[in-house]
Order: sequence, then structure tokens, then C-alpha cells
Amino acid sequence: MQFSRAGDGRERPGSVVDMEWIADPMDAGGWLRERLDDDWSMHHFVPHGFEAYARIFHPAEVRSLPDRAVPTMDEWVRMPDAEQQRLMEQFVDEPASWADAAAAFGTTVHALAQWQHLVRTPTDGDWRSRIAPDGREFSSPSEGEMSPELLAAIARHLVAHTSTPDAGYAALWEGRGGLLGFFGEGPSRGFYEFTDDLAHAQVLGQSFRDRFNNPFRKPKWQPGILSDEISKGPRLELPDRNHVLFAAAPAAFADPDWILDAPWRDREAEGHGFDPSAQHPSILWPADRAWVMVSEIDFDSTIVAGSNELIRAICADPPIEALPIREGSSLHWDADDINR
Repeated sequence: MQFSRAGDGRERPGSVVDMEWIADPMDAGGWLRERLDDDWSMHHFVPHGFEAYARIFHPAEVRSLPDRAVPTMDEWVRMPDAEQQRLMEQFVDEPASWADAAAAFGTTVHALAQWQHLVRTPTDGDWRSRIAPDGREFSSPSEGEMSPELLAAIARHLVAHTSTPDAGYAALWEGRGGLLGFFGEGPSRGFYEFTDDLAHAQVLGQSFRDRFNNPFRKPKWQPGILSDEISKGPRLELPDRNHVLFAAAPAAFADPDWILDAPWRDREAEGHGFDPSAQHPSILWPADRAWVMVSEIDFDSTIVAGSNELIRAICADPPIEALPIREGSSLHWDADDINR
């Protein structure tokens, strides 16, 4: 379920950015499959055959309090309501780099670093939220996506290292809830609405109960963000991941507002009060195949494959936390041999 909040209603009337669905995705993207491996190195998702590779670390988040350590969950549940409220009003949440986390936990950022080891997660601990010795709480980076602003910063380097900045492709993983239509008993997601109207609340409650109280209901077609034609159409089939493929100029992603032009913009969520959003592309590449950017859905980092010059430029850009990574590297959860 998603909880609605105020959206900003942004639009870009008259935009000329054009992203068209590719009805024959294997013709345009089949070359990727030929360069992927069946093992679980990064090349299960990232193609071989490029001069160099960069690992871009997705930002984490850090929470702090001005006069004390962030409470643990056990401390929080024992705390009086008034104290909880006081602390919630004082929380400061900020983006955090992997270098920030490493400094806080006394570990090392390197090309094969794994977040759970970087924040010294015990065997039975939760790596998604860890409190550092200095009392700050670090939350894990997002997987398979980054902010439009970070993508734009990366894309500015990408477009400078291709002869076809106005022609390329964007592949979307098919499994994100709500993206595609499907046959089922109810939508793949719902939106909670808050109301003081008792009758309206009862209707909303009944609508959710009805979806689960009839196990013999016949499945019917549930529309998605994309059209029925696209939902039922062919996929770019890669190892363990199928994608919907669009023609998309790499230059379009150099503007954080690319989400306003994307055919997969989530207008249904906007109708429930959410800000404009669009699923992050899992794979981007230009028509000349000078580089490939892969944001694998289970990776907390993005890999760019390209020329030595491109990789050096990305790794030297301060807003982008990135390191060169060797071809053939593994990003498996136990690949970090330094932070043990």
C-alpha cells in the first residue's frame, strides 16, 4: 500500500522529449545477452567487452539528534509517548555517503565493499538500520534506483562520451508493482485515503476486505501504468530479468525532470497526492553502444561500463561517489574481504 501526501502537480507542456516503446526489444537489445554470464559475478547483469567499469555507490541516509544518540528500537518502545514525540520533532535526516558510514564505523570504502560489512552488522543483526558508535543511525542505500538528480549528474558524463546523445535505449524491469497490467483478483497496489467521514471510511474498508474475502473470484485484467498493448507485448529477455524497452535519448536523463516526460510516469499515484515519479531505468545505453549503465534491482550501486575516459570522469566528479571496478568482479554479499 502507499500513503498519499501532497504532490506538486509539475507538468512540462510542449516538451519534445520522445520515448517510444520498442515492440521488437531483442532486435535492439539482444547484443547485451551475448555479453552476459550465467554465473553470479556482476556480469550476470553487466555486459563484458568494455575498456573500464565504475561502481557508483547509491547514497544512504543518516539520522541524528542534537543532544543524544538515536535510540535503539528496544529503547524506543519503552519510551513514554511524550518523549517519543519530543525526539521525533528533533530528528535530523540527511543524505550520507558510503565514506561517511565508513568513517563512523571505522571501516573502509573500496570497490567491492558491501554495506552490511561497512556498517559492522552482526550475524543476526539488521543491516538496513545501524547505529554508529557516535550515536547516529545509518539507513541502507536504495536498491535498483537513485534520485533523478544523481542520475542527471551521471548522465551529463554519459552524453559527453557518445556520438549519439540523442538516440539510445532505456530498459525497465517488468516486476515493479503497478508498471504493467496483469490478470488477477485485484490491483497490484492500493492507496490508503484518510477521511473523517465514517460512511466513506466504511466503504473504503469494505473495498479492501472484499479483495481478500472471496478466494473463488475469477481473475480479470488489471491495468498498469503502461498501456495494455505494452503490458502484453514482448520483453527484452536477459538472464533472470525481463524488461520493457523504450527508445530514449541519453541526453533526456541529464535533466532531473525527465520523469515528467517518461511514458511510465506514475500519474495514478499523482492522482492520490504523490509527487511526480517514474521508475528508474534498469539499463541505459546509447545507439552507438559506447557505454552501458546498469542499475540492477538487487544492487545498492550502479555499474557504468565504458571507455577509460568516461570512467575517470565519473570517478572524479565530487557529487558522484564512485570507484573503478575490475571486469569480472563480484558484488555478492560476501565479496567484501576487507571489512570483516
